Amino acid sequence: MTSIDDLFKSANGAAKRKFENPREADPTQAYKSIKLSPNSDVKQSATVEDEEDDDEAGPELPPDLEDEGPGDDEEGRFFGGGLDEDAKDALDYLDAQDGEESIRDEKHDAAWLRKLCLNFEKRVNKNASLRAKYEGDATKFMESEGDLDESIKSFSILSEHPELYEDFAKNTAAAKLVELLAHDNTDIAIAAIEMTSELTDEDVGGEQEQWDALVAAFQEADLLSLLISNFSRFDESDSADASGVYASLSVIENLLSHPSSTDVIGDESTLVKWLLERIQKPEKPTTQNKQYASEILSILTQSSRSNRVRIAEANGVETFLTNLAPYRRDDPEKDSDEEEYFENTFNCLSSIVEELVGKAKFLEAEGVELCLLLVRDGKSSKSRALKVLDHACGYAPPDQTQTNGSKDPVQEASPNGAMAVCEKLVESRGLKPLFSTFMRTKKHDPEQTEHILGIFSSLLRSLPGNSDARFRLLAKFLEKDYEKITKLVTLRRDYANRVAAFDAKLTDRKRGLSKEERDELELENTPMRLNEGLYCFERIDATLAWLVAEDDGARKAVVKALSEQDEGLADVKKTLQAQLDGNLEVEAAEREMLETLIGFLQ
Repeated sequence: MTSIDDLFKSANGAAKRKFENPREADPTQAYKSIKLSPNSDVKQSATVEDEEDDDEAGPELPPDLEDEGPGDDEEGRFFGGGLDEDAKDALDYLDAQDGEESIRDEKHDAAWLRKLCLNFEKRVNKNASLRAKYEGDATKFMESEGDLDESIKSFSILSEHPELYEDFAKNTAAAKLVELLAHDNTDIAIAAIEMTSELTDEDVGGEQEQWDALVAAFQEADLLSLLISNFSRFDESDSADASGVYASLSVIENLLSHPSSTDVIGDESTLVKWLLERIQKPEKPTTQNKQYASEILSILTQSSRSNRVRIAEANGVETFLTNLAPYRRDDPEKDSDEEEYFENTFNCLSSIVEELVGKAKFLEAEGVELCLLLVRDGKSSKSRALKVLDHACGYAPPDQTQTNGSKDPVQEASPNGAMAVCEKLVESRGLKPLFSTFMRTKKHDPEQTEHILGIFSSLLRSLPGNSDARFRLLAKFLEKDYEKITKLVTLRRDYANRVAAFDAKLTDRKRGLSKEERDELELENTPMRLNEGLYCFERIDATLAWLVAEDDGARKAVVKALSEQDEGLADVKKTLQAQLDGNLEVEAAEREMLETLIGFLQ
């Protein structure tokens, strides 16, 4: 028996919509729904090229007119079209009126919206009635579904008038639109999803309150649950269904643009499970939807600690590691969906390993060993693997938020997850590739340098005193006539100069401002100041302070290298004290460590 969907697909004699790649066409045009007025009809037309014909149709011109040129009879009765001035004025007036009618825009106000919604609801109800009455005969309601599809797309005009969003949110048509996501005909469901994506796009403009009102109405109509339930019925081997998945992910991304939605969406275990399964699907080449699923996971993991914990507990760490393992020697194709998928997956892993449960899962899945292989053998994956190790070795605050409100068993078993990761790095022979990469790193690769400096600082902070791992680390800094310390001080000068140049520009901008305005400007520019070199500058001075405290030979090497630029340990102390006194909040454990290090620099 012919399926209902098949009948609908052939209703207008046209093939099912194709999922277009937004990189191959203007994304606005590729995913923008056709804009129609509420009462318009979809018409198909064919163009026929006129065939050129050398012979003119109709009777021949009289002999006296056949060869007459434009200059003939310039003062005759045909000059000016044969019209007197009054007639010309009358025709000009009529032409002007016709022109104004043709370009006059329809007024889009509350009355227009009510009419649009009423027309839409009538078509929804008519389709539902015919489907119920003729359940076994799709031909009876096929035409009504074509009308309904057209009516859904008519809401596209609303996206250009966000000032009407609050009125639309109060209208029952908003909930009706969301309900269509569960329509038996997947084409209708996809049309409703695409329209929801268009209306919730953050680029529609308008005020935040208008967007919030519409999203709240959609959420109240169970938008998120309906989106997630559709994933199981879409078959991505079909281009239209693949576009439905893409549009669904687009809606989720739109919702995630509002911070209050991130934890709500992250708490949907069915969605997290589907996303993790979707990124594991083997594809050559990587499709848009696989890349988009990884992007949603990246947004979730970067948005909140609770989301990172949930995804880690859903076996996210092992999933990310498994999918990144093939990049040990192979790089993704440049400017491809696979490259974005590659970046998103590394970002997910880097975020999750900041949490105690993420560190535990990372160790369990042998993440340290894999990242060290990527550092040793990888190309594009090298700097990303260093980033993961940097975050994994970093200190995790003890007040980790739990999804169930109970105590964290990982925290109770290992009060400092960073220590375990740092010990595993040394145990897995990670110091050699780490220091080799550091000594080969050039100025043009600041990302690798930043992460290696972060790892050095974390190792010195977390490795237990008098342990074999700590002695091995110190030996690396001391070998070959303190060459690593010399390079650290050289890098310190570079970062100090960059920070000084940034501060000089900031000082110029402060001139003429009040104290409150200067303080506000200082606070606003703190993140940029960190990016301009302050973060690395602080990591270097923390490392130098640790070395001074640990070994007399290292202390002499540090003092000697600093003296070449007329600097000394007092300058290192100044950096650490500035970190304590700066705009950014310093955790209690971090503050205690910095105060201890400052004591060794007296």
